[in-house]
Amino acid sequence: MTDAPRKGHPLLRPFFFLLGVVLTGVGIAGVMTPLWPGTIFLILAAGCFARSSPKLEAWLVNHPRYGPTVVAWREHGAIPRNIKFIAIGSMMVSFVIVLFAHVEPVWVWVIGGALLASAIFVGTRPEGPKRAG
Repeated sequence: MTDAPRKGHPLLRPFFFLLGVVLTGVGIAGVMTPLWPGTIFLILAAGCFARSSPKLEAWLVNHPRYGPTVVAWREHGAIPRNIKFIAIGSMMVSFVIVLFAHVEPVWVWVIGGALLASAIFVGTRPEGPKRAG
């Protein structure tokens, strides 16, 4: 049985493979560490593996702990409710840190705007597949 052909330029495959490995490590660390995002890194890692290693992509997508959120994002653009709370809460904590870090006011506005836009994006994603009925 042969693997499906890989997407992307052949010269970029090693780059995507290495980036996927790094992102997987960061993602797993993030899943296990409070207030450190992990899911986004696993989603990005799956995208890198789709362009470099079908076996590692399949491992990540089928992993019992990490796979369901990656599949939910791929298939439905969905973010589970508990992950939304963690993500938006982390953004709020980050903004409070910026406020007390003596950052130039213009950067407070830039960072605050970026965090607000990110929070709105995360908050408006569906929480799972749409159900009939």
